[in-house]
This record gives sequence, C-alpha cells and structure tokens, in this order.
Amino acid sequence: MLSSLSFRLSRGVLSTISPPIPHAKSWAAKYKPTKTRPLLDMSQGVPGSPPPKVLLEALSHTSSSPATSGYCHVLGESTLRSAFAEEMKTVYGRDMDVTQDDIAITSGCNMAFVATVMCLADPGDEIILPVPWYFNHQMSLNLLGIKTIPLCTRADEGFLPSTSDCEKLINPRTKAIALVTPNNPTGAIYSPALISMFAELAQKHNIALILDETYRDFVDTMPPHTLFSPSQTGILKSFWSWRSNVIHLFSFSKSYCFPGHRLGLIAASPDLLKHVTTTLDCLQICAPRPPQLALASPGMLPTLRQSIQTSARSLKIRHDIFRTHLPPGWTIGSQGGYFAFVKHPFVGIPAITLCERLAEELGVLTLPMQFFCDDSVGSDLESHGQSKTDWERWIRFSVANVSDEMVKQVCGRLHECEQHLGLKVE
Repeated sequence: MLSSLSFRLSRGVLSTISPPIPHAKSWAAKYKPTKTRPLLDMSQGVPGSPPPKVLLEALSHTSSSPATSGYCHVLGESTLRSAFAEEMKTVYGRDMDVTQDDIAITSGCNMAFVATVMCLADPGDEIILPVPWYFNHQMSLNLLGIKTIPLCTRADEGFLPSTSDCEKLINPRTKAIALVTPNNPTGAIYSPALISMFAELAQKHNIALILDETYRDFVDTMPPHTLFSPSQTGILKSFWSWRSNVIHLFSFSKSYCFPGHRLGLIAASPDLLKHVTTTLDCLQICAPRPPQLALASPGMLPTLRQSIQTSARSLKIRHDIFRTHLPPGWTIGSQGGYFAFVKHPFVGIPAITLCERLAEELGVLTLPMQFFCDDSVGSDLESHGQSKTDWERWIRFSVANVSDEMVKQVCGRLHECEQHLGLKVE
C-alpha cells in the first residue's frame, strides 16, 4: 500500500518490528466466540485480578486531590522511593544495601529500560540479550540504533544463559548484558549463583549488568539473588559493591496489579541516576503522581505484601494445573513467573503458523517463539547444537491473566488440535 506521507521515516522505526501483541490480537479478532466456547487469552503478561481494595481506595483519593496534578521530582516522589527501599528488604533481606538515593521511579519498566540504555550506549554500540528475548527490549535497542547481540540459550538446559557463551560475545563495543529473571518469555528462573556469575562477568569487562526483575515476587524462594547484600558470600569479591555495575529494573504493574497506572523503577548508583535524570526529564518529566502517592501511603506497602504473596501462591497452583492438564506430546521447557514455554508436538509446523490457527479456529490466543527472536538467530542455533525446526516450535503461555478453570479449558482445546486442525503428532 502506498504511503500518504511526503516525508521519510527514520531507519530505526522502519527496521523495528511492529508490536507483537496487537498482531496476535488480530488473529483472535477472527475467532467467533460463543457462550460455551469463549476466547481464551493466554497471550499477554498481565495480572488476572484487580488491585486490592485498599490500593483502589488510596488511588481514588490521590487521583482526586488537586495537589497531585502538578509535576514532582523527575526521579519520583521521595516518600515512595524511601518506602520502597524499605519494602525491598522483605525481598532481599534486612541487610540489603539499597537506599532511596539509589532509586528512580519511571513510567513503567519499559521506560526504565529505555532511559537506562540511553545512558549506556551510543548508536552502533552493542548490548547482549539472551534469546529468546523480551521483544520490547530488542525493539527499543533497534529504535536507538544500538545493536542487539543474541546470546543463545538451550531448551535442554531450561533456557538458562551461559556466562562462558556470553563472554565470547563481549568486545570493545559491548556496553551491557541485559537479563530478565524470572524470564520473559520462557519463565526460566535464574539462580542466585547464576546471577552472581553474570555480575562478576560484567565487572570483569567493565560493562553494566541490567537485571530486569519485573516478575521477582513470583518465585518460590527468597531472596532472588544476593547482589544487594554487603555480606553476601558468593563468588564476588568482598570489596565489590553492586553499585559499580548492576542496574536493577522493576515493574509495579505485576506485583500491584495496576499496569494501566504505569510505574516502574530503576535501582542504580546515584552516579548513574544523575544521568538517568537527564533522559527521564526528556522522556517523561515525571512518572504519574497519584499511583506513587497511593503506594507511599503509611503502611500501604507492608499491607500489599500480603496480597502479593497470595497472588504468588495462586499463580503457582495455576502453573501446576497447566502442567497436569497439558496434552501428551506438548513439552514444557521452562516455567515460572507469569509464563510457561512449551514445545508443540507437530513436526514441520512453525509455532507462528500454529498460534494463528489456534486463535482463529480454536479460540486460544498465545504467542509463538518467532515473536521473541529474529532470523539472525538461525545460524547461531546450529553452532549450539540446536535444530532450527525444533526451535521454531516453542510457544509462550501466560498463566497469570486466566482462571484455573480457563487453564483447564485451554488444555482441553489443545487436545483438539490433532483432530480439528488436521495435524499429525510427532
């Protein structure tokens, strides 16, 4: 189709993929739901329940206050930064060394990532992302002219990245390694030891370790890692400080069930945050004030910790239900946080083809592996002993935004694939 524009668009935006979620939603729009067979959406990583009533009431109060209509400090409300530094102790331990001076509040975690990488890298520089990657990370790098270097992971190793493989990719252009744990899309949970090894690798090469912990409240064991603890006894040397090269990112959307209010967080050295201030002042001026002040209400964060723990237990049960009811031949490669990463059993059928048919014909919406990598990964797979055909059969299921019963219904419809879609099992 011819464009109506008389001007040239940027190379960055023209070479960046279109957002995958709307693409998948367009498949679902072709499905004809009925009362007995509604659309079952396991595509997007969104909470399946509203915020707790106490938070909704606080949001109502802060949103209606004239005092919250103006700007706040570019790094966020000091009351929330202070309260959240204290709240982080419930996750990382009482001796955790993060203060309000290490924290910046952003308009969502994607904003946190963009603001961070704008401080770290110039066009032509490189940032390493494990593959499969969170597509918005790769899209953001591409828009900024920063080269994404794929770090291939293996299905038979639970999609956990290797520090030895990563070190081979580091060169003078490398500015950072970016990890997501629990991972999006695979659900793989990186152990404290593995995270420490990546921190040590980044320190060795004088690059940053960006650690996106959006789903950190949904793991079985705490703390998720020991980087913030000055007394941690891992492989890092005793004189090492996390502020020297670790940049922690967090999303309030999942833990507090209000993604529409757009709050994220960066925890990093104040020496970096003074430059983050520059990027944030241009990108957002300040994050939304009403949700910041609602969360900063006296006693709010400790109260909400109880609901977070309840959500984590419910999510674990839903993962168990999904694993139990999944049809034979569908293989879970990794599972955790909001996601399960599953290989379908149909030989010669790319996941993107199957996902489109699942949405349009069976009313099950999921996301294929092809949304979480690009064609450049193919040659790397062979060198890591992996079949491109097998790699293309993986699908991400989000178990967070559906009920226990809906998970069972999804698995029931997957049982129908062989007969209804005319596909042959391996």
